[in-house]
Amino acid sequence: MTQPLFGLVEAGGTKFVLGIATEKDEVIATARIPTTSPAATLGAMVAWFKEQSFLHGPLTAIGIASFGPLQLDPAAADWGHITSTPKAGWSGADLVGPLKAQFDCPVAIDTDVNGAALAEHRWGAAKGQRVAIYLTIGTGIGGGCVVDGKLLHGVSHPEMGHVRVARHPLDTNFAGTCSYHTDCLEGLASGPAIIARWGQSLSQLAADHPAQEIIAWYLAQAVCTLQAIFEPGRIIFGGGVMGTPAMLDRVRATAAELGNGYFVTKPAEIVVLPGLGDRAGLLGALALAQDLIA
Repeated sequence: MTQPLFGLVEAGGTKFVLGIATEKDEVIATARIPTTSPAATLGAMVAWFKEQSFLHGPLTAIGIASFGPLQLDPAAADWGHITSTPKAGWSGADLVGPLKAQFDCPVAIDTDVNGAALAEHRWGAAKGQRVAIYLTIGTGIGGGCVVDGKLLHGVSHPEMGHVRVARHPLDTNFAGTCSYHTDCLEGLASGPAIIARWGQSLSQLAADHPAQEIIAWYLAQAVCTLQAIFEPGRIIFGGGVMGTPAMLDRVRATAAELGNGYFVTKPAEIVVLPGLGDRAGLLGALALAQDLIA
């Protein structure tokens, strides 16, 4: 009997990370291609999977964990498409169609943060937790949630980066960078928002720079909001901003102050970095593909 072989796609705004994995969760081949135009990027993706299928055998299923927003309703005519995105040229791009046209296997798609949440629940820092949330703090801010092993969806996927937050007293004059809401969480605490204010990334600023306290304040508010709604066993923070030294501890401490002892779960216990590191996105695509044949 032929063993399952999975195609993996972590679709990002700057690059696509591709992979081939076995049923034993082993990634046996990877590639990176730049995110340019949809035609060029998706064409290169299909060509790579064709080459890998020739080398390793036919694909059993393909999982896509992608930047969005995405149309995730299987009944919709544009299922598997990016909807309205600030990424130039990518609004309306069909991520699933080129793969289904070339490979005789099912294809799953979800957001990159939902994929990362599922991977962390299956193999990483959220393993064994009934409710877990993954937040990425980078070029944008997004979040995914796993409840009882299943990803949370509503009419669409969660958009946790667009929750509203109270202004820090030292940060009242910055308009915010979100083109829709200006000073939502993403508009105030994402990487571009940090650079727009202070001209450098958070990790390049001094440890005692006011930015450290301000960004921790906003991320801590997100923690308290998620505790109030979900009481999760884990809140996992990924993304480049969280690579700033001591930021995790700052967020934990500030969230504890803002929560004031009300919540059952304590930030020091539940707020963590990804257990899978920068592999969470690609392994999220694997988890999505595996669930197609489960």
